[in-house]
Amino acid sequence: MKTLSVLKKDMEFNKSLSSLIDVLKNIAVAQYRMLERRIKSYEKFELFLGSFFELIDLKYLTHPFIRPRHQQLGVVAVTSDSGLLGGLNMQVVNNALVELEQTPGQLIVIGERGKIYARDNRVSFIAFPGIKDEERYAQAMQMRNFLLRKIVEGAFGGLKVVYPRPLSFTVQRVETIQFLPFAPASLTRRSTAEIPVCLYESPPGELVAYLVYLWMGHKLFEIFGLSRLAEFSARYVHLEESLQKLKDMDNKLRLQYFKARHELIDRTMRELFSARLLYAS
Repeated sequence: MKTLSVLKKDMEFNKSLSSLIDVLKNIAVAQYRMLERRIKSYEKFELFLGSFFELIDLKYLTHPFIRPRHQQLGVVAVTSDSGLLGGLNMQVVNNALVELEQTPGQLIVIGERGKIYARDNRVSFIAFPGIKDEERYAQAMQMRNFLLRKIVEGAFGGLKVVYPRPLSFTVQRVETIQFLPFAPASLTRRSTAEIPVCLYESPPGELVAYLVYLWMGHKLFEIFGLSRLAEFSARYVHLEESLQKLKDMDNKLRLQYFKARHELIDRTMRELFSARLLYAS
């Protein structure tokens, strides 16, 4: 059994650690709220983009953004550079690996944690730095250009992105989005007869390539922001769980401390009483 001095040091350590966790929790909350105000949704942009595709008959296009040249799949796993996320990064990588098990291809990892988990699984991958808030737009454009270049070069035919999305401040979900082959949701139920007759200034293939180019940049920028929000959210939840475990440990230490203290007091009193009886006799 631990001595009183050791138990007291453990209790003091837990108190200091609890204060540190509280500070980290407050930082995560502040970071989440600040970024949440800066996140922009591009729903209107996607609606306008869909209206352009309504003027183009994709049925006869052979562009690699619409008709993949082969089945090789590129999967982007968006993870973080730091930990304390309660396994969220691991779940992102695992979901990406499941996609590659179904359709062989290439794993592209964003973030240091994803690199670690990919190495642990002995999977080859292409690595990119983790997302930085002040560089998020530039990183999204860089990733967009890299992925489209790989598609044009024929490195892979399809493209999916796996990332964590915050459903609320305390709930996150790992989602998978198909980027390519590009299939606008607004055109899934459209018939050929509904396509208006248009005079195109540029070839339809070039128009589609440019529209997909714009859409991918905005979508990646949005996903990078949501991933960062999920990171702060998951960190808060993980820290809160750690704090509760620490409080449970501290309660057990306190019980041990008071039990040991009472036993010491009882033993001291018995020794004093025995000594007094011995001296009196």
